[in-house]
Amino acid sequence: MTERLSGRVALISGAASGMGASHARAFVAEGAAVVLGDIALDAGKQLAAELGERAAFVPLDVTSSADWQTAVRTTVDLFGKLDVLVNNAGVLDGGRLGAYTEEQWQRVLSINLTGPFLGLSAARDALVAARPSSVVNISSAAGIQGVSGMHAYTASKFGLRGFTKSAALELAPFGVRVNSVHPGGIITPMIGVQPGQVTIDRNENTLERLGTPEEVSGMVVYLASTESSYCTGAEFLVDGGMTTGSIHD
Repeated sequence: MTERLSGRVALISGAASGMGASHARAFVAEGAAVVLGDIALDAGKQLAAELGERAAFVPLDVTSSADWQTAVRTTVDLFGKLDVLVNNAGVLDGGRLGAYTEEQWQRVLSINLTGPFLGLSAARDALVAARPSSVVNISSAAGIQGVSGMHAYTASKFGLRGFTKSAALELAPFGVRVNSVHPGGIITPMIGVQPGQVTIDRNENTLERLGTPEEVSGMVVYLASTESSYCTGAEFLVDGGMTTGSIHD
């Protein structure tokens, strides 16, 4: 089997569980070396040990510029370069206007939007040095359409979609591509869904089921690889048709 990411070195935030862990496993399986960044120390170390010599863990609070600088430096020190950044870390939080607090709003934006900004700011020079390089920002279907009661989450994911485009425009001359991935309902701890709970109403998405982390990882692998060399500044939906439109039978 051809290893689609052979020789690539990636840094993935929020990599200790959920979609991030799935991405890390897929990257290693496809031949990449991966540094897992997360605030979940035990889970991150355990996953790195499971993945073997081409994986390492670094503590990473994505709201900390210093943590990002350390994560990038560690990646380059361990594996010689950094040519893929996956901004995966995120939180989901909701509430009605008037009850949802400023503190909640700021926390979601700091993790979901400022975090990727800090990550790409820290990784920019390493990515340019390793060109051709790729940045994959994990946004959401909520970055394509609004979600009632999820104001900060929706704003952060729309913002990440916009940041993806401005960064893609700026970094294209330097050999760095930047794209966003927009998952719909995915079976992860973040949405509180058990692995066996996959069927949903057809009005929620066209395929009438939740997705798996592995179905998103396939898209992330593609965007991290040279197969997507003509793709930048774009959004890639993995949402089961959630954003396709309304169904009227």
